[in-house]
Amino acid sequence: MRLNHLDFHVPDITATADFLIRHFGLKLKDMRGQNGLAILEDDTRLEIVLSHAIAKFGTADQVEMGRKTYHIGFILPERADVDAVHAGLAAAGADLSGPPVAMRGGWLFYCTAPGNILVESGWRPG
Repeated sequence: MRLNHLDFHVPDITATADFLIRHFGLKLKDMRGQNGLAILEDDTRLEIVLSHAIAKFGTADQVEMGRKTYHIGFILPERADVDAVHAGLAAAGADLSGPPVAMRGGWLFYCTAPGNILVESGWRPG
């Protein structure tokens, strides 16, 4: 069994999709309607689905709740890659936790993507 997808409820699907595509190398697989639903894919075919909050699942997204109730993490092949992603995000004015730091045996930092999604970027020695 393998994980197939994650679905995040966000208020601005296009802004969140653009952020994840630009800074984390995801590819747009499908966009349904104008800002209706986006399916992004990584290089292992894991999909991240971005959609609006659905009534049967609670009607609120993380922005409306004012909380970060989950986070996603990207693992990078080299420590220098973490620094490069951080530099790109900093240049774009992203909401960063600070510079990368040694933590839990690796090198990582956090940022907040549009939609109030906490994103971890890190490297761990092989």
